[in-house]
Amino acid sequence: MSVVLGVHDGHNASVALLRDGRIELALQEERLTRVKNQGDAPGGGVRAALELIDRNYAPVAAPVVALNGHYMNYGQWQRGTILRDYARCSRLGSRLKQTFKTSAVDRAYQRRRAAERAGHLSAIGLSGGQLAPVEHHQAHAAAAYYTSPWGRTGPRGNTPDRVLVFTCDGSGDRLSATVSVGEAGKLTRIAQVSEHDSIGRVYALVTRWLGMCPMEHEYKVMGLAPYGANSRGSAEVARSLEALFECTADGLGWRRRKGVPSLYAACEFLGRLLAGQRFDWVAAGAQRFVEKMLTRWVASAVRETGIGRIACSGGVFMNVKANLAILELPEVESMYVFPSCGDESNSIGAACFEAARRGETIEPLGAIYYGDPITDTEAEQALEEAAPRNASPRARLRFHWIPDIEKKVACELAQGRIVARAKGAAEFGARALGNRSILARADSTAAVRTMNQVIKNRDFWMPFAPAVLAECASRYYEKPKAVDSPYMMFAFRTRPERRAALDGAQHPHDFTTRPQEVRAEHNPAFHRLLEEYESITGEAAVLNTSFNLHGEPIVYRAWDAVDVFLRSGLEHMALANWWVEKAA
Repeated sequence: MSVVLGVHDGHNASVALLRDGRIELALQEERLTRVKNQGDAPGGGVRAALELIDRNYAPVAAPVVALNGHYMNYGQWQRGTILRDYARCSRLGSRLKQTFKTSAVDRAYQRRRAAERAGHLSAIGLSGGQLAPVEHHQAHAAAAYYTSPWGRTGPRGNTPDRVLVFTCDGSGDRLSATVSVGEAGKLTRIAQVSEHDSIGRVYALVTRWLGMCPMEHEYKVMGLAPYGANSRGSAEVARSLEALFECTADGLGWRRRKGVPSLYAACEFLGRLLAGQRFDWVAAGAQRFVEKMLTRWVASAVRETGIGRIACSGGVFMNVKANLAILELPEVESMYVFPSCGDESNSIGAACFEAARRGETIEPLGAIYYGDPITDTEAEQALEEAAPRNASPRARLRFHWIPDIEKKVACELAQGRIVARAKGAAEFGARALGNRSILARADSTAAVRTMNQVIKNRDFWMPFAPAVLAECASRYYEKPKAVDSPYMMFAFRTRPERRAALDGAQHPHDFTTRPQEVRAEHNPAFHRLLEEYESITGEAAVLNTSFNLHGEPIVYRAWDAVDVFLRSGLEHMALANWWVEKAA
């Protein structure tokens, strides 16, 4: 038996456990601490992994610990720290930082930090076993390649498929993008882009310019972009941003043009570039820019290598509109994007890289419900404990156990009610996939208004997304190529004749939607809920958004679900097989 523990201890820390090439656990630390994007050594996740090893796999040798990143800024990256970092970036500071990075002082600093990191890991229970550092973009590439349909490795799974693997983010281990070729279970890097030439950093700087938090709110820029997409102003912004870069001679990367400062010193520079532009033009221009840069890069790399199957990871590929633009390229034969491919997934990538290095066969990704399940017993205990503490009549709970909770939820949704659902194992990553979700009718704009006003408090321009029976997906939207969308990693254009059915679960301006296609083999209970809903309404799609309050992590345990239920305007909840209502 082989056990590999992947650890990411930077921004949005996480842990992943692979046993004989199969992902057995993947958990973000924020779910346990209840602090959004929690950084630092993921003590809670590590404890959960070690308990799983002791409970199910003992006796086993100490696990190999695959650590993501050599040079990641260590410690907690919270919103205040990030905003200060972006506000302080200057040309002088960047020059000093780069001089420092290539000096003997930096090498001494890295040795000291490695010792500190080992101490932190020891403190959370990782003093034994073998430590195996994995470079940041190598981890992103490994996550994309080895979990793709074409990445099988080891004696039971060699495949002749060649795959072109792209990574792109703000920065990690001094890089911002890479291109690799995956073949027969091996990854070979053929190009890379410096962190100082980062298009992800440009998008983050635009996020800050718009008054939002970099490394957290980029998705809001993407949601705002369609409102200014057809303006002359957005085209001007896009051209200005594109003019900062030039392609490398081989077409496999890009670099800043002469006179453009490092993107780590470009806050004031970008501010001057965008001065006088309207906010929606800036958002739309930034979106157009990133789509143009990515599509040009991917198309050129495919032509250069002759490889049309692509796999992608890194935070920039969380941009589902850009993913659609890439998928539409005639050069691209098929495309796979690792789910929730920000840095939180690098625990999985690091573990996959180390397992593959050891000759393990890594299974293609299927269902990603890797967290702890909520049991009926845990749910009942949480409800019983919460009921006496809430004296307010408005917050009093009524709850009873229902043997067929899926049918009950479907009936309530059909009647127009909004229902929170927390059942089964928790999904990994940024997107709720039915087990920690708030559900509503997808054809109801009234539900959207209620959701925003009394539950989610989202920005008014942000769209919601649907969960759709996979076998019925073609009713609602068109795909440029045959790809699955079980993880909400692609946007698609809705069919004009079916837009009313997704009125509350599509972008109201450009009519795109970011669906979760639900398969029975991935989530039988949620699939049956949608089947029951279809039998009542004739529609196979519901609105699906994450079960959390704005700015908080998605709920994880039963107690988290009850807490959010009580603090929000939610009226109905399915907690495991318990039906919960607030007293009238």
